[in-house]
Amino acid sequence: MSLPTTDLPSLETVFAPVRSQTAFEETLERLGTAIKLGLLAPGARLPAERELCTRLEISRSTLRQALTALAQSGHLHAVRGRGGGTFVAERQPPADPPTRELLANWHEACDVRLAIEVGIAALAAARARQEELEPLDELVAAMDDMAEDFAGYRQADVRFHIGLAEATHSTKLVAAATEAQGAMTDLISYIPHPPEILEHANAQHARLLSCIRERDADAAMRIMVEHLRGTEHVLAGLLPRDPRAT
Repeated sequence: MSLPTTDLPSLETVFAPVRSQTAFEETLERLGTAIKLGLLAPGARLPAERELCTRLEISRSTLRQALTALAQSGHLHAVRGRGGGTFVAERQPPADPPTRELLANWHEACDVRLAIEVGIAALAAARARQEELEPLDELVAAMDDMAEDFAGYRQADVRFHIGLAEATHSTKLVAAATEAQGAMTDLISYIPHPPEILEHANAQHARLLSCIRERDADAAMRIMVEHLRGTEHVLAGLLPRDPRAT
């Protein structure tokens, strides 16, 4: 089942101004994370360089350096001539083996996500408009048919969680949720994904939406904690062990 056609999540966070002193590195990270999470889908055409420079508030030389690096890594490719431009590669490069640092610090990534997303659940219950929840219903319905298709499920899952952040009407929380999802994608790419786990997680998505509709922030936070702790337990059991660790 294909994902519902929706503007959720928006690309405003992806193309927000880059304000870091390390503009090249931040641009590279911003675009790379958007590709990894599926916010920039395979085959998608990036905006023209002039528009990207304006929206990101970076120089053309900085943008071209970042685009060149992403092309060299296999994430983007350029097409010349009429109808050309810069496109997201249809096939992304395989993930490198997990680093020792990633295996040692995965608990911290889970802690950061917990702190961000429990707050998002509470604020969404207080602020979300009903029409903002309808695209999330569509994503839950789509994930019901994706237990055997983890790539599709994960893309919908990311859109669901960032969609909850958008329902808080806080651009900073959307950015924080996007960063947290990027860190989690790095982790869960190294574990198997039994259909039973995905089905259980999506049932929690549905319960969470129900609580948010009912403006029950306490219940929404409880379910979010349960949902995220479940992911943490799966990681604890299935992440590969660092053979160099003592």
